[in-house]
Amino acid sequence: MGKDKVTEEYGSLLFTDKVMQERLPKPTYKELTKVIKEGKALDLDIANEVAHAMKEWALEKGATHYAHWFQPLTGITSEKHDSFITPKDDGSVLMSFSGKELIQGEPDASSFPSGGLRATFEARGYTAWDPTSPAFIKDEVLCIPTAFISYTGEALDKKTPLLRSQVALAEQAKRVLKLFGKDVTSVITTVGPEQEYFLVKEEDFQKRPDLVLTGRTLFGCAPAKGQELEEHYFGAIRPTVNAFMKEVDDELWKLGVPAKTKHNEVAPAQHELAPIFEQGSLAIDDNLLAMEKLKLLATHHDLACLQHEKPFDYVNGSGKHNNWSVCADGKNLLEPGANPSENLQFLVFLAGLVAAVDKHADLMRVSVSSAGNDHRLGANEAPPAIVSVFLGDELDAVVEGLINDEAVEAHGKTRMDLGVPMLPDVLQDNTDRNRTSPFAFTGNKFEFRMCGSQQNLSDPNVVLNTAVAEECDEFASLMEGKEGDEFTAAALDWVKKTLKAHHRIIFEGNGYSEDWEKEAERRGLPNFKTTPDALPQMIKPENIEFFSKYGVLNEAEVHARYVSKAEQYAKLLNIEANTMVDMAKRMYLPAISEYSSSIAGSVATKAELGIEARAERELVSELTGGIDAIYDAVADLESKNSDARDIEDPQEECDAYRDSVIPAMDILRAAVDEMETIVADDYWPVPSYNSMLFWV
Repeated sequence: MGKDKVTEEYGSLLFTDKVMQERLPKPTYKELTKVIKEGKALDLDIANEVAHAMKEWALEKGATHYAHWFQPLTGITSEKHDSFITPKDDGSVLMSFSGKELIQGEPDASSFPSGGLRATFEARGYTAWDPTSPAFIKDEVLCIPTAFISYTGEALDKKTPLLRSQVALAEQAKRVLKLFGKDVTSVITTVGPEQEYFLVKEEDFQKRPDLVLTGRTLFGCAPAKGQELEEHYFGAIRPTVNAFMKEVDDELWKLGVPAKTKHNEVAPAQHELAPIFEQGSLAIDDNLLAMEKLKLLATHHDLACLQHEKPFDYVNGSGKHNNWSVCADGKNLLEPGANPSENLQFLVFLAGLVAAVDKHADLMRVSVSSAGNDHRLGANEAPPAIVSVFLGDELDAVVEGLINDEAVEAHGKTRMDLGVPMLPDVLQDNTDRNRTSPFAFTGNKFEFRMCGSQQNLSDPNVVLNTAVAEECDEFASLMEGKEGDEFTAAALDWVKKTLKAHHRIIFEGNGYSEDWEKEAERRGLPNFKTTPDALPQMIKPENIEFFSKYGVLNEAEVHARYVSKAEQYAKLLNIEANTMVDMAKRMYLPAISEYSSSIAGSVATKAELGIEARAERELVSELTGGIDAIYDAVADLESKNSDARDIEDPQEECDAYRDSVIPAMDILRAAVDEMETIVADDYWPVPSYNSMLFWV
């Protein structure tokens, strides 16, 4: 796509508002707009007209099928393709698509994870059209974003609770804004997901069963060079990678995904793609599309895209920063203004956010928990597992001033003279960035940095939206009926008391330090270091009541998500353990034995010639000891994995994998990695870190 074609082809595969205006009758378009922007109910007659226009547009674009595109509890997307054809009596076909087919589908719900909500024999489930996310064409299929529910109405997906949480937040935020004299039509969240990923040669990927089956390297000794030279971050993008990134941009732009920024990340072979902010649920849909396109298009360039949180040891892993804000009729409610200390509306939402994160730090941690993300959090490359809030110099001073009843001067942005006449003065922001903070204010939004690179961002946004809705509800319930100076004084008092009560969650320092872990414990902040540690928080009675109160998740749905997360954790680690055993038995042990035999043969030949070959004898001895250690480690891992698999209780199974299986995996890896350092490259059965990380 050339530069002159970007505006022409942007969104060409998206059923946009512009397309709807052109193809729908004006009354139909107006009604559909109310559905999308105001949450009005959808009439079937309207749906029929929309379906006809959507079908005609799709056929013109070459589509032959349609699919309800949904997000089961796996976190990825699913789709079932149905053609538009309807056979006629004369042997020909009619291309048809009804409003009923648009708004509701019926996939088999028995083969998706349900956390116990559905038994295998209870197969019926429904998909329901989400009109807030535009339909798009992918691989000649009209894809219709949908929610996914069970026969009895429980959410079986990631999208349904996300949409519910957005409704809850909008309702409560409107109550708050009304107190400030603002009767707004629309309140939405905005999200900007920064997607990190690795690229390796496809031929290297195919030679590593661990990468193919688990998404990460389960073995591999340290490379001679890592990221210590700090040269890859923002470095020149290599031609192969640049060609890949260009194709990704082109394809995403056609789908209306506002891909904006691309660059090399900190680790070798690591990169990032960041879009422009969009409405929350749409941004998450587009992120899932971007993840799919990244993987698919990489193969066009003989590359493999790795989206696991920790594909390689010894270098940084990958995250997905969830940049979050809330807007009312297009205005950002987290915009501090020129003088934040006098912007009462901003202070109310700021205090509410601080309280929301403090009250529900446990659920924030659960929302990003996974076997993959456990490798990142707290590893001096990502935020710690302790949730805290960073506000920056100016807002921190405002908060301290409010708590202590002290006046605070607004500083705003200042100009920095660089001492070089031909360089322009640089505007210095009123806050620095803190990359060690899990939840950091970055000017007019908060950046939740704990999210894993391969996760669906619905989970953290559900928690955040609902938690902020709760604070808005509390504030509005206390303030409704108050006006003028009485309201102003009461609102300011609420802000002060709220910030004081939840001041413990604010931390402006280095989140990587051991001192912070001790300080956090002193403050009473939770520190759930692993997924099994965090998961039980999800089903605490007060957390079930929290979700239920705002209609986001009922008790059965919360339990289902807890069970589903626990099952996924155990299943992933079982796959990793099985893969390690298979690779050790069928790849590493034969290779090490062959190399050992070769060296032993050399020793024997030299002995016949009266040559001592001391170094080679020692090498054979070391190789033999390594083989024995690997055999022992394999047997131990097989036994412990079998024991863990036999545990029926989901939590106990997770605990067993954390406490027993993972340490056994670590021992096996250490034994194999030690052998990699002394076995010749020609004998080693898989590509090494040295070859994978630096040759794309």
